[in-house]
Amino acid sequence: MSYQLVWFKRDLRCEDHAALVEAAKIGPIRCIYVLEPTLWMQPDVALQHFEFIRESLHDLDTQLRLRGGTIEIHVGEVTEVLNNIWEANPFQGLHSHQETGNGLTYSRDRDVSKWCQSRGIHWGQYTQFGVTRGLKNRNEWQANWQKHMEAPLCELPPIQFWKAPLSSVPVPNPSAHYLTPSTMQAPAHLGHNPPLRQRGGRSVALRTLNSFLKQRSMWYRGGISSPLSAPDACSRLSVYLTYGCLSIREVVQATNEELLQMSPDASRRKSGLTAFMSRLYWHCHFIQKLESEPEIEWRNMHRGYDALRENEFNDDYFNALKDGKTGWPMVDACVIMLRETGWLNFRMRAMLVSVAAYPLWLHWKPVGDWLSTQFLDYEPGIHWSQLQMQSGTTGINVTRVYNPIKQAQDHDQKGFFVRKWLPYMRQVPDMWLFEPWNMPQEVQNNIGRDIPQPLVDIAVATKLSKDRLHARRNLSEVRAGKKSVVDKHASRAGGSIRKKSSAKTTEASPQLTLEF
Repeated sequence: MSYQLVWFKRDLRCEDHAALVEAAKIGPIRCIYVLEPTLWMQPDVALQHFEFIRESLHDLDTQLRLRGGTIEIHVGEVTEVLNNIWEANPFQGLHSHQETGNGLTYSRDRDVSKWCQSRGIHWGQYTQFGVTRGLKNRNEWQANWQKHMEAPLCELPPIQFWKAPLSSVPVPNPSAHYLTPSTMQAPAHLGHNPPLRQRGGRSVALRTLNSFLKQRSMWYRGGISSPLSAPDACSRLSVYLTYGCLSIREVVQATNEELLQMSPDASRRKSGLTAFMSRLYWHCHFIQKLESEPEIEWRNMHRGYDALRENEFNDDYFNALKDGKTGWPMVDACVIMLRETGWLNFRMRAMLVSVAAYPLWLHWKPVGDWLSTQFLDYEPGIHWSQLQMQSGTTGINVTRVYNPIKQAQDHDQKGFFVRKWLPYMRQVPDMWLFEPWNMPQEVQNNIGRDIPQPLVDIAVATKLSKDRLHARRNLSEVRAGKKSVVDKHASRAGGSIRKKSSAKTTEASPQLTLEF
């Protein structure tokens, strides 16, 4: 029997799923997810990612079963799995969403393309984000983004109109060929599964979206910078977009619809949702950078910054950062929160990278590999673009330095955050809250333990690092290289979003602007 094969990757939903809809139009289909051993050996994965995917697959399988199908979970490299399926029961076409992932998924997709070509199999790849494959420059990018977001959601037809049940292809001895979400096993080497992380699945994602649109968005402006208010004020949708439990298009359209229906007295919530819309734009803007230049995962976006930090990497500083023992309470509290929850708000993420890049003078690649395992919502395109931007190796953005003492003074004035995640800070008097290492010895003796000393003098080390970065930036050959980076990656519209509806979206405030 001829059928279509739908390959789920980071698109774990049925709704607004172009690959599933297009395959279902043709005839019988099979739905697969592949656990790739090589992918799970990469330095940017953790057990929390596996478990979130397992939970999302369980939810997806439930939704598919309501439509007469199921998700088959196969173990192996993708071309091997496809070959085994094809030899046992040949399929006519392969369908999946485009993926802008890490270097391994990029290489894997090229292998899949060659495999399909060698067998004359059509591989339909469909746009998932507002990212344009094969983009030559950024001149038309925003128009492409807008067009994708305004297109109707892809809808599966009602069951009575299907040509065949969603999964009606006989599979010889199914139990010998694939797993179910309940029987899939995490690779033994994987570690780190935060006890307080968000749970996977579309059902949870929809509840999170609804609570943000209807309630929590009123705290978005003014609430997303402090790690105290951000867990509620932020949308918390990033991980559900990363793994495709929600499509970004349905989030954009749901937000626009909420804006249109909002009463005039809901000004705070309207302001929050308007700012949130700008963040949805920037989400795709940054992923486009990795799509256009996959090498930014492992090399400097501006090659003039090569060998700036690479040869001076201090392992002791790096280990102290990972252990939450830098001596700066705001930094260490953020590391512990991230370790326990798998999430941190944008400003505090930027602060961690800034501290690593400037006073500690650590190269962004090892820091990025570590943080990718800590962030449950690790999205390669956003992650590596931000690592380079915050580290100053793009060559075109302003130097971004977040002083952890000032961040604590601005966003945790009473010390509630650092005292929550660092128990030893609960005994520190308020007057020494921001610089506890300056406490007199007799005060420290009353605390009953030594307070960590900062790894370096923050002012001296930051000035030295900025001087070194700017000296490199001022070289004539480095200045000359900026234009190619701007041409390939810089926004042409400053991040504003054009809208045809009456619910106008304005540019983000300085608090929300990501630039570049």
